[in-house]
Amino acid sequence: MGLFWGLIIGGLAGWISGNLMKGRGFGLLGNIVVGLVGGFLGGLLFRLLGLAATGLLGSLIMSVIGAVLLIYVVGKIRRR
Repeated sequence: MGLFWGLIIGGLAGWISGNLMKGRGFGLLGNIVVGLVGGFLGGLLFRLLGLAATGLLGSLIMSVIGAVLLIYVVGKIRRR
C-alpha cells in the first residue's frame, strides 16, 4: 500500500507544482517523477529546517514544496 500512496501523492504533487510553476502539468508519468523527486527533496529540506510532515496531507505539502523547488532549479539551469 505504501507504494500505491507514494505514486498517488507523487502524481498529485507533480501536477500541483506543474500548475503553480508553469501553468500546466507534465503528463501522468512526468507528474509522478517530479512529485517523487520533489518528495525526496522536500523531505531533505524539512529535515534540515527541523520540521516534520505527518500523514497524507503533510506528505503532499512537503512533496509539492520540494517539486516546486525542483522545477525552479531546473528552470534556472535550462535558461543558461
